Amino acid sequence: MSKPPCVMFGQVVIGPPGSGKTTYCLGMQEFLTKLGRKVVVVNLDPANDGLPYQCSVDIAELVTLDDVMDGLKLGPNGGLIYCMEYLEANFDWLEKKLEPFKGCYFLFDCPGQVELYTHQNSVKNIFAQLTKWNFRLTAVHLVDSHYCADPAKFISVLCTSLSTMLHVELPHVNVLSKMDLMEQFGKLAFNLDYYTEVLDLSYLLEHLASDPFFKKFKRLNEKLVELIEDYSLVSFVPLNVQDKESMVQVMKVVDKANGYCFGDLEERSMEAMMSAAVGADFHFASTLAVQEKYLESNTKTVEEEVMDL
Repeated sequence: MSKPPCVMFGQVVIGPPGSGKTTYCLGMQEFLTKLGRKVVVVNLDPANDGLPYQCSVDIAELVTLDDVMDGLKLGPNGGLIYCMEYLEANFDWLEKKLEPFKGCYFLFDCPGQVELYTHQNSVKNIFAQLTKWNFRLTAVHLVDSHYCADPAKFISVLCTSLSTMLHVELPHVNVLSKMDLMEQFGKLAFNLDYYTEVLDLSYLLEHLASDPFFKKFKRLNEKLVELIEDYSLVSFVPLNVQDKESMVQVMKVVDKANGYCFGDLEERSMEAMMSAAVGADFHFASTLAVQEKYLESNTKTVEEEVMDL
């Protein structure tokens, strides 16, 4: 009997420019490696020329944004679309590059142009081709958490996240990134749970109605909120890549989405990491401060659990 095809699990990391995709890939690569996974990072962003992580497959070997812009006289947006279409036309190159890493866990670092995930089909087709090659992928959509401090921007983020979920057609996890920096942009109007769970958005509309500028867009905002609530698909997982408890939470949600199952070795490794004292590699204070301020929870902090062990 022939062996069944090898199933490979992974994440496609997407989101707008500056949302922290490359930082997330670096942090998740280091985190999962410590848990015992063989992690392969694939850079699919032709504009990303300063990679901080160990990259096993790099689209720059096939095409770069600078070359396309210079050669075809395109702007950055048109250049990125061309690069993705070029990759789509060269699936054989991608398949050959991925072949040596069968059995590994994959992180695909993707471009930051929003239109690639809401309107244009090349990236969607690339993901579909990976699925045909027996990849089980979760789309991890990063959104900068500072948008929560502005109700109008948060509604826009909700619409973008919903559009991306419907267009990409993969198991999907929305992540609020840079939680450790959120307080720099002002106090939230509601508890953090309100934003992560996308609770009753009528309160957000009332908050907007108090602003003279947005008052004239009341009807438009009502329709956008109605659309988001009718689909009832959008929610967020908060993330600080320097906080190992936060990383575990995101990892579990992603693994549940794509069907990844823990092996015994990895489970023991995670237990060891979570029971270890605070180390130099991870910093809890910033995220815990945000949680204590915005979350009404009776659960113990990580430090308290460590002290009880």
